[in-house]
Amino acid sequence: MADFFFPDYVLEQLAAFGSVTSRPMFGGNGLFKAGVMFGLISDGELYFKVDDESRADFEAKKSRPFTYEARGRKIALSYWFVPEDVIEDAEALQAWAAKAHAAAVKNRKADVSRPKARRRALGQPARRRR
Repeated sequence: MADFFFPDYVLEQLAAFGSVTSRPMFGGNGLFKAGVMFGLISDGELYFKVDDESRADFEAKKSRPFTYEARGRKIALSYWFVPEDVIEDAEALQAWAAKAHAAAVKNRKADVSRPKARRRALGQPARRRR
């Protein structure tokens, strides 16, 4: 019997959604489509990017945001837990993934319009004023 690898299962469930790739990031895996990260797998749990338009879907399923601890503080990201019943239903998962991807694309466009924030996010120094 082959070993179960959760990221492979998620990619299989998302096959009809298009060319989704997974790559290791921060001890987990990031899910990407067209170069945009829209999902995160950490500790065997799937999280999708959420915005104001999709948050209600996650709240209705009693979902929660992805959190981590840094410098003694709990940090919540805009990625929320995808419930098991959604993961197991390929059609539902693809619909949720489409919303997550749209949220990520929208967020990415907002980042581009804020160059200082984008440089900081990429680890680049801010420009000095002369």
